[in-house]
Parts: sequence; structure tokens; C-alpha cells
Amino acid sequence: MCSAVLDISTAPVDPDEYIRELMTWHFSEETGSPYWLRRARTLDFDPRADIRTFADLTRFPNVVNEFRDITIEDLIPRGLEGPDREIAGIFESGGTTGLPKRFVMFDRWMEFALGWDEFHYAELGTVNTLAIAPSGPHMFGEFATRRARRHHGVKFTIDLDPRWIKHLIAQGDTESADRYAEHLVDQVAHILTTQSVGILITTPPLLERLARRPELVEAIRKQVKFICWSGAHMDADTRDIFRREIFPDIPLKGLYGSTTILGMSRERDEERPDGLPVFDTPSPYIAFRVVDPETGADLDYGQRGQVVMNHLTKYALLPNNLERDMATKVEPLPGAIGCAVADVGPVKTFDDRSVIEGVY
Repeated sequence: MCSAVLDISTAPVDPDEYIRELMTWHFSEETGSPYWLRRARTLDFDPRADIRTFADLTRFPNVVNEFRDITIEDLIPRGLEGPDREIAGIFESGGTTGLPKRFVMFDRWMEFALGWDEFHYAELGTVNTLAIAPSGPHMFGEFATRRARRHHGVKFTIDLDPRWIKHLIAQGDTESADRYAEHLVDQVAHILTTQSVGILITTPPLLERLARRPELVEAIRKQVKFICWSGAHMDADTRDIFRREIFPDIPLKGLYGSTTILGMSRERDEERPDGLPVFDTPSPYIAFRVVDPETGADLDYGQRGQVVMNHLTKYALLPNNLERDMATKVEPLPGAIGCAVADVGPVKTFDDRSVIEGVY
């Protein structure tokens, strides 16, 4: 039986109690997933006895590479029943660092994650959404579909294969990659100039390409009420130009997330003096650390290092995952576990592979 403390909610919980109950859930024969019950036998500790706090999660190995070829059924916790067991989709990572990893997203968790970010959009009313983002096996597209549904509008989208652009760049064929990116913008142009769009969801590289076409800047200024960016890095200078010069009257907010945490962190409303956005997680369900990439030791606030992500719900356990991003460690909001992050950007290499952002 699931402890009430594991039910997804915005109510505060005791973080240590939450971690202990989570270990009981994922490592009990009656409730755990086949994957974790099998993997537990290879660990040199007992999760139910030895993992008592968030800090203890560092004892787990980083297992996400095993999710490249694991059977999806093995990732479903046995204790999930009824509506909790309804699946929103099977989603894949972007394939930036090799073959994509595959994850199960449950409907109740996805709706919670979307609702947690809703306050940014709460006053927009009924509007249509244009998602210039990958769909198919990518989580990004399903989030955009559900965002449109929440605002009683339709979602417009385009054909976008981010892996093809990354492949072209990796092969040194930047000319073809550029032509493909412009092909994407051509598709966007037809929608923006013929349809009503209130929410624009896209990635920084594609937003930059839209901004190069005066007619599209005019179309966005005329009708778009909110711009959400995610999926790639945006530096402080670019963000400032977008906000002050190109789209000065349109809220521009970022999300920083990953399929490997089945969700995202959202941009904090308060401004930093350096103009960089700060990203907070829905604690305790998603939690970040920032570590020294050489030693793995936690850094102090204000220091820059590599991001470690944790997804910690009854729907999935993904602890201690070293991400392909560098960031500055920021103090979390009161009561949150882990930390917030700012100035997020990709590492140059990860798992001995060059990291290519492309358009996503």
C-alpha cells in the first residue's frame, strides 16, 4: 500500500520521511518495478535501510544509460493501480549523447508537472498554441499538446526531427543543417501569418532564426501573449535582446528539464543582477545538485559545475544522474531539497562524445 506522503501534491512534506517512504515503495516486492528490484541485488547497500536522506542518494550509481535498451514493462512499479497506472506516453531522450534512452511517463505525474508550471500562463485565457518543437518520441511535444488543451485552444506544430540536424552537424554538413533549419522556419511562417497564435513554445536557436525575419517578428508582436523557451541554452545577452529589443512587451520564460527526469524546472520570477534566469524544481519530486565534474563533490552556492538530476516519485526512480549541462549553483526556495540552477549550458563532451545542441 502506498504511503500518503508519496501522493503527488503541492503540500509541503518532510523530505527525510519522503525519501524513506520512496525507498520502501521502489524496493518492496509488492510495489517496486522489476527493473529496480533486480538492480537492487547488484548494489553494495540496502536502499530501504541505508538511504534515509536526500544526501544519501549519492550512493546510487548513475543508471540512465541502462535505459537505452531496457524493456519498458520492467520500469512500471507493481504498486501502481487504477488511474495511477494510466500511461501518458513512452518518451525518449534527444539522442545527444548516443542512442536515446526510453522512459515511461504516467498521466497523473504529467498533469501535475504541467499544472505546477501553470501560474505563468494563468491569465492568458483561451488561446491557440504554436509548438516549434519536436514531437514523436519526445516529451516536449506532448507537454505542448496538453498546454494547448488547458487553454481551450488548438496546437499548431511543424515537422521537426532534431536528431537529423544533430546528425548533419556531426558529419560536418553545416550547410545542409542550415537549410533544414530554414525549412522549419518556413513552416512556422505559414502558420504565424495565417493563424491566431497566443502561446509560442520553441527553442532558443529557432527563436533566433524567427527573429531574423522582420515579418515574423511583426506577426509575433501583434498576437503572441507568451513565449516559452526550452530544449537548448540561452545566454544572458541573447535573453536580454529578446526581452528588451525584439519582443519587449511579451513575457519570455524558460523551462529547464530533461526526459531523464520526466519533467522540468521553471524560471523564477525574481531577477538576478546578472540577468540570468534561475530555475527551480518541483521539490521533492525533482531535485538538482551541482558538482565538481572532476571529483563529483558538491559545490558551494555561486560556484559553477555539472548538474546532477534526480526524479523521485512513486512513478519512477531516477537518482544521481549526471547531466550533460554545466550550471551555477543557486540557493533553493525555502523548504526545497537540492538546489536551484542558473546560467545553464552544455558541456563540450559527455561520455566521450561531442555534445551537439543543434535546434534542440
